[in-house]
Amino acid sequence: MDNLKCNRLTCRKALTEKAVVTTCSHIFCVDCANELFNASRLCPACETSLTEPDDVVVCSLHPSNDYKTSVLSGLNPTIILEICSRAMSFWQYQVHQEASFQHAVYRNVNEKNAQLQKQLDNVIREANGEISLLNNKIAELERDLELERRKAAGLQDSLKDRDKEYQKLKVLMILSHCVRTITGSTPSTGTVRQDQTQSPPGTQRSRWRDRCSWYRK
Repeated sequence: MDNLKCNRLTCRKALTEKAVVTTCSHIFCVDCANELFNASRLCPACETSLTEPDDVVVCSLHPSNDYKTSVLSGLNPTIILEICSRAMSFWQYQVHQEASFQHAVYRNVNEKNAQLQKQLDNVIREANGEISLLNNKIAELERDLELERRKAAGLQDSLKDRDKEYQKLKVLMILSHCVRTITGSTPSTGTVRQDQTQSPPGTQRSRWRDRCSWYRK
């Protein structure tokens, strides 16, 4: 990890230039420190009381070479080593805290992902159930449609047969009418009437055709 991050959970801004550090091993950006430490002298991360003047210090994260030369100059090596040891402990603590935070975020993301996966599985299962019901309804409707088609075909065949019978009956009726018309003009006694004997045969055929002409029409 190259840069530390502000320990305020709602900020988490990467620290690059200046930061505010506390003796309880927490670090904040300047903006968050101005907002939080003006209200109280409690660490916002662990609520440790920071009453001493050096408990909250502004430090430069990229000090100049002159500062590096003079900051520890003149100090006893034991003190220098102690300062370095505490600085390393501070850094290790921040790295550990960042790893714990990232692990918590990862776990939270996995839990949300698992919940979303369960919801997705439920949606898929319900959708598959709906699709299965619709497929069954479609199959049932197709069977009903096939039955109706067969019924319609049967009715058409029956209608054709009845039409044929009707045409036959119509022809028989016409022939019967024509026969009655022809035979009805001849007396039952076998004698020919006066007007018929005087009419030529062609006239009788013409009358018969006229009486049956409605059939041809």
